[in-house]
Amino acid sequence: MTGSSSLPALTHHLDRTVVIEAPRDLVFRFFTDAKRWATWWGAGSTIDPTPGGRVLIRYPDGTEVVGEVLDIEAPERLAFTYGYASGKMIPPGGSRVTIRLEEDPRGTRLHLMHEFADASVRDTHAQGWRYQLSLFSNAVLNELHANAAIAVDEWFAIWAEENASKRLERLAAVASPGVRFRDRFSRIDNVNELNDQIGGALRFMPGMRMERRGDVRHCQGTVLAEWVALTKDNQERGRGTNVCSFGPTGKIESVIGFWT
Repeated sequence: MTGSSSLPALTHHLDRTVVIEAPRDLVFRFFTDAKRWATWWGAGSTIDPTPGGRVLIRYPDGTEVVGEVLDIEAPERLAFTYGYASGKMIPPGGSRVTIRLEEDPRGTRLHLMHEFADASVRDTHAQGWRYQLSLFSNAVLNELHANAAIAVDEWFAIWAEENASKRLERLAAVASPGVRFRDRFSRIDNVNELNDQIGGALRFMPGMRMERRGDVRHCQGTVLAEWVALTKDNQERGRGTNVCSFGPTGKIESVIGFWT
């Protein structure tokens, strides 16, 4: 369905495409849920996700954009008018934003088109959309990987699991089948190899365990986690940092371990 707003001739457009490594249904919720909408625009921003519904964007500096939902089709498309409440640069109803979401092997491909009546105004918004879609990706992936610390702790705990069948079951719960692992002793390319590698480590270093130290740091699906390796009697045998990459399913796809 399409709203009833009458737009000026919009002969200039800005296009941007990004891949968000998250399921499309989750990505689309950030257009339909007011709280999620505000996470990437600013506190106080809201949207009524129905044709003719009100759009409010309140930037952190207090600038307000107002608009109207023109078209919405879950989980594929959102179109709305975009204009500044002050009327300066773009009057209310003076431009149109269309966002399309497509399935992608790495999650969701987002296509943005912002249509303007003036080329110079279009050009002033190019950097803004690069920035805003980066915030958007962070907001989506922060939600998808909200439990990253739990997954990382389980990853470390699995390295002390002596039962091979149980170890493989636990690995499958937190890691993808093609998980890659690299450190100074390992070059592993799937979960079965990793299971065998952990088994070998336990034979040569019985009683060894790994524990996380400090909070994990997350950005766009990449997680940094400090760790320490301890013996049965809590003697430290090594420490370092793991760089973990999480995929669109929320599972670990690769880990690189750095020893210090």
